[in-house]
Amino acid sequence: MRLQLRFLLPLLIVLGVAAWLAVPLMDRLTLRWFARDLAMRGSLLATALAESVVDATPDPKGRKLRALFDRAAQDERLVAIGLCSVDNHLINASQSFPKELDCESTKEIASQPDPTRRVGGGTVQVGRHPVTSEAGPIGDLVLIHDLSFIERRSQDTRRYLILLIAGMGGVIALVTMAVAQLSLRGWVSGTRALLRGEGLLRPLGPPLPELAPIAADLRSRLRDLQDEYRRAHGPETEWGAERLQALLRSQLSGDQVIVVSNREPYIHQRVDGRIEVQRPASGLVTAIEPVMRACSGTWVAHGSGSADRETVDRDDHVRLPPDDPAYHLRRIWLNPAEEQGYYYGFANEGLWPLCHVAHVRPVFREADWQHYREVNRRFADAVVQEARSDDPIVLVQDYHFALVPAMLRERLPRATILTFWHIPWPNPESFGICPWRREILQGMLGSTILGFHTRFHCKNFIETVDRYLEARIEHEHSTIAYGGAETLIESYPISIAWPEGESGSHWPPVDECRRRVFQHLGLPEGHKLAVGVDRFDYTKGILERMHAVERLLEKHPQWLGRFTFVQVAAPTRGQLDEYREFQERIHRVAQRINERFGATGRPVVRLLASHHGPEQVNELYRAANICMVTSLHDGMNLVCKEFVAARDDEQGVLVLSRFAGAAREMPEALIVNPYHVEETADALQRALEMPAAEQRERMASLRTTVREFNVYRWAGRMLTDAARWRLRRRIEERVERHSAL
Repeated sequence: MRLQLRFLLPLLIVLGVAAWLAVPLMDRLTLRWFARDLAMRGSLLATALAESVVDATPDPKGRKLRALFDRAAQDERLVAIGLCSVDNHLINASQSFPKELDCESTKEIASQPDPTRRVGGGTVQVGRHPVTSEAGPIGDLVLIHDLSFIERRSQDTRRYLILLIAGMGGVIALVTMAVAQLSLRGWVSGTRALLRGEGLLRPLGPPLPELAPIAADLRSRLRDLQDEYRRAHGPETEWGAERLQALLRSQLSGDQVIVVSNREPYIHQRVDGRIEVQRPASGLVTAIEPVMRACSGTWVAHGSGSADRETVDRDDHVRLPPDDPAYHLRRIWLNPAEEQGYYYGFANEGLWPLCHVAHVRPVFREADWQHYREVNRRFADAVVQEARSDDPIVLVQDYHFALVPAMLRERLPRATILTFWHIPWPNPESFGICPWRREILQGMLGSTILGFHTRFHCKNFIETVDRYLEARIEHEHSTIAYGGAETLIESYPISIAWPEGESGSHWPPVDECRRRVFQHLGLPEGHKLAVGVDRFDYTKGILERMHAVERLLEKHPQWLGRFTFVQVAAPTRGQLDEYREFQERIHRVAQRINERFGATGRPVVRLLASHHGPEQVNELYRAANICMVTSLHDGMNLVCKEFVAARDDEQGVLVLSRFAGAAREMPEALIVNPYHVEETADALQRALEMPAAEQRERMASLRTTVREFNVYRWAGRMLTDAARWRLRRRIEERVERHSAL
């Protein structure tokens, strides 16, 4: 024992002196590091905000500048932000700007070697950064950072340093005692004892089985805390139009963006002698239109409205949106034969049922294929005409234009072509039904990047190419090399634009929406309302959800007279026999259910078979207790995301098909198999009885997901990948030129 103390006492004295000397030194170093870090952050933030400040300064009421400052001041380390004029007067500032500070005092503080000041019981650092426009200096951006976190970090550092030194002392003490023990017992016997697990050291083994439940509970609690923190703080960096525009300016240098789609974002119709502007009920338009607002590009689409020709200029262009023009729409005109063959024929009687595997036989005709190929050629010609350079960014949308990418690659070999396939991609055996499978695959592989909603659809496409084409496939990097070009196959789950303001603050209150909808439908107060919003399409599972409603009322008759299901179904593709027969069948089933359960004189199923504008649909979402999305097969389905975005009261239940791509992102919904009527009916019953607290928990998590993974993030990911590929191509071209020299 004396021998051990002889080793330990000097060691403890040395460690104590080291701790006494090291703690003040660490405090000074910590303060210096964090102060320098804040100064660098302030400079970077000022640089990032300079352009936005210049754009917002002309606003006479200063609302844009105040909103910009308030958003920037949400950073946990940034107390306030303001703009001082050249003559040192405060032009505008965030709401949190300290009253005891003004432009004169901040200038004096910022010029000192130690630019800190006590404000409101805490210490802040003041920085001033000049802002200059093309016309000359505007003023100085004042950034006020909170330094209280430095003191907290310093305390944590001291605590951890002391614990580290104490731990090192304990370890060294144990080692010293072990060495002393080995010296006394002898090296041979001591080594044998340690190998047997005797003495001071015990071998590490597996955790005790009785602690496993505690560990599992702890992991569950940590996950709950992490979810709560994520919901409370929201996304770290929210994607929006401004960030997408900044990405275009920084990574794509303002390059031209052209969108190609069959459906146009706005339709001009002649109604009662006047022209009305309508937005079609389309998930594609819902997703792409906000992106075009941000990109200010050109949209090439089929002009199908009765007054479309009257609203374009001599180049077939019209500026959109009508109330706030931000991009050009180039309309392509098709004659009835072309529209019948290309759109109704090959695209919707052939490719649509082929890819959706919805138990409707695909129909392929040679004449339809010829029209499809010719229309694809016309759209490719229009893109070439609209291109201002030989390397634009072209976003080709959906199954209507499978041949366009290769056609563009022939004429614009340096263009960056992003093709997004909005519907599912089937397995190789199913796709093999198509007589022109090779031509379609070759056309799609003209893309630089080919996007699908899910990894499963990417996998199906790669396997299809492997089956029917001679191509080099790199599964590790998800790339396909064919015809001397390389295509990246990637998943980009599409979404919607999150409502502007604080969760759509311009909307009427939920109670008001509910009162209007109930008054329109003639429903009493306290009634339960479920809604479905779709196009009249056999892939959407409208028939299956009606059967589930019927089964719910059979199993739970207490809901008779207390529950109504409203189905909004916009007519579509009425020229096709399958769609006409499907619509007639839905009407017959709705009538039968109402005859069975509408004894109170109030229909159980309300079928609204007409076009509804975004405001009408949003009002239904906010009034409903349940939203039913029961797709039999869907690439994504944006109805579920629109419903979640509309529920800023964090109430309402989403019943979602597992066969919709959105089910992979939204597990908090009640996931069902729409083919299983009993399961869907039970989910409806659970949704009707779900407590408000559980609804709030599920909806809050869903809203966090939809808000963070919005349409701007979807577009941003694709455009970021495009920027990376463009940069790589330019580097390769530069290397080739140098090699040639």
